[in-house]
Amino acid sequence: MDSHFWPPFITSLLAAAVTALGIHTIRRHAAWGQRNTSYFMCFAAGVLISASFLHIIPKALSMNAQAPAWLLGGFLSLHLFNRFVTAFVCECDPERKDYVIGLIPLLGIGFHSFIDGFVYSIAFNVSILTGSLATLGMVLHEFPEGIVTYLLLVRAGFGERKALLLAGIAAAGTTPLGMLVSYPIVSTLDAHTLGALLALSAGALVYVGATHLLPRAEQEAGRFSLVALGGGVMVAVMIVMSKG
Repeated sequence: MDSHFWPPFITSLLAAAVTALGIHTIRRHAAWGQRNTSYFMCFAAGVLISASFLHIIPKALSMNAQAPAWLLGGFLSLHLFNRFVTAFVCECDPERKDYVIGLIPLLGIGFHSFIDGFVYSIAFNVSILTGSLATLGMVLHEFPEGIVTYLLLVRAGFGERKALLLAGIAAAGTTPLGMLVSYPIVSTLDAHTLGALLALSAGALVYVGATHLLPRAEQEAGRFSLVALGGGVMVAVMIVMSKG
């Protein structure tokens, strides 16, 4: 097996485990999970946004001159996908709205987690540093994502066991699957194409951090939210500086 295979594969398994931990926490320790979820979101957002601007985007630019266009494409693609999901929820049958409000985001989270597996493959094929920076924030944001997925299903009327199973498959199991599906393709790409995909991934990472994690964290603003955000920024800065 190619030595480049193991870092993204292990990371995707770690992401799945962290998601499962989030689901377990909100099921067994609901009060603690809800009280601290915003801190995980802020810290993960700080890492994702900082790592993208300080290392991943410059790296993509050095590999592909058209990287800015791909960066914009990654950002807008996730935005349009979320708009599609939101529109689908709003137009559903009013009598089944609560049920669908749980199911449709589940599909969206499942697709998002599947694409996370692609990001792991792409980032680690560029370099270990790029992979580590890209995935640190992503792995951490899996914890609140697991919580949110489970809560949406329970609040939509799913039983606890069914919500646990569906959340585990969609939010956790799809990430290693995405990595396994994408790796045979990504590992054969040249540097120019890899740079384009890295920029596409960076656009997605900035979108997740700036428009998905931070606004949700602000809705549940905790006393130390800014500290958590600053901690995420500092972690990314220190990693980038330590690698020179």
